Amino acid sequence: MTFGEKIRQLRKAKELSQRDLASKVKVNFTYISKIENEKLDFGDYPSEELILKLARVLDADADDLLILAEKIPESLKKRVMERPDVFRKLASLDNESLDKLLENLDDDTP
Repeated sequence: MTFGEKIRQLRKAKELSQRDLASKVKVNFTYISKIENEKLDFGDYPSEELILKLARVLDADADDLLILAEKIPESLKKRVMERPDVFRKLASLDNESLDKLLENLDDDTP
């Protein structure tokens, strides 16, 4: 699912029109339409600030929306900066190795 599709899905689930949502996040309704239809004039996604507003209004997980918009959530950025050694190693693993690692972590969870 794309970012625009997700916003549309969340908006409709809240029974909001594009105008209603736009009013709540203080943008023009045509901007919401452009987001949903992936027709933004400048860049592929809105700003992090607007994404956080959308998440709040739509009761969505902000991190999930940020990732869909190809932005790194602040909590992840902070963790990468604290432990770059770990993230370098993770980035070098193939998908099979990452899957095994996740399985092991899930097995260790009480």
